[in-house]
Amino acid sequence: MRIIVASVRTPFIHGGAEVLADELIKALRSAGHEAELVVVPFNPSDSEGIPDQMLACALMSLDEIGGAKVDRLIALKFPAYFIQHPNKVVWLLHQHRAAYDLWDHPLGGLHNAARGTLVRDIIRRADGKMCAEVKGLFTLSENVTQRLRRFLNVESIPLPHPPAHAELFYCADEVEDYIFFPSRLSGTKRQDLALRALSLTRNPVRVRFAGAADSVAYDEGLRQLARELRVHSRVDWMGFLSEEEKYHGYARALAVLFPPFDEDYGYVTLEAMLAGKAVITCHDSGGPLEFLLPNKTGLVTPPTPGDLAVAMDMLWQDRELARKLGRAARHHYSALDLSWAKVVRKLLA
Repeated sequence: MRIIVASVRTPFIHGGAEVLADELIKALRSAGHEAELVVVPFNPSDSEGIPDQMLACALMSLDEIGGAKVDRLIALKFPAYFIQHPNKVVWLLHQHRAAYDLWDHPLGGLHNAARGTLVRDIIRRADGKMCAEVKGLFTLSENVTQRLRRFLNVESIPLPHPPAHAELFYCADEVEDYIFFPSRLSGTKRQDLALRALSLTRNPVRVRFAGAADSVAYDEGLRQLARELRVHSRVDWMGFLSEEEKYHGYARALAVLFPPFDEDYGYVTLEAMLAGKAVITCHDSGGPLEFLLPNKTGLVTPPTPGDLAVAMDMLWQDRELARKLGRAARHHYSALDLSWAKVVRKLLA
């Protein structure tokens, strides 16, 4: 089959969605298909211009390229899933969350726009129409499926998948004195919560943050907060890591910290499991909770600095517990039986 995978990209931001699109293309080609990635630029900060960006996608048709038929379009993200094709399947990574669960939330922003309510309603109507018209509707996770059901009363099928280069993660024989927090620096990932928790730990816990910042302001704000809380000497800002550096960061960590707000999927959790590491996350973290077994492969706490500090102290003090949870996490990952071959079969069925 000739297949186009359609997604969007916000300039200067590279995260899990971009990795997923590349891995899907590889999986489709490995299965013998001709596959290409089409990426549409998207600026979520331009709230007033979002309807225009939606319209630009809706006016685009990809059923034929160069006189040759395209057999299937697999769309991943808003607003790329409005691109026209008679045999379109959507594997939804997430909706435009500012119009849904982040409406009226500090992490959103659309509600503050002059025409925010109008734009929200336009998005919701268009999404509902899209869901009714596509040939197949899949989601990244049960969390995303629940959001669709909650806001649009639409049913969909969760389609989990393995992280990129899953076979390259490993656990080192000797660990170092740090808890690893590998994620881009963003308000939804809640590095600020981690810093506040660090300031309340009873032990000299160290945290290594690894990832580029979504904005200079958030990056500077985190560093200022670390200084104000007097934990800057116990924090390492690693920035963007190469793949080899990332594997090493996981391998030698005591544990992995990942307390995002309502994460869509959470590659960090799966990567930590592959590396045989216990994960600390929160009750409202969303996607990670679909894979983590509380008190068996990691720790789940209320999203407060004090509760998170207790969990960090627990693994810092009890290294054997950290190892035990990590071993169980690696075993549990194997039991999940995630594969790209399954994903491809579902998307092309």
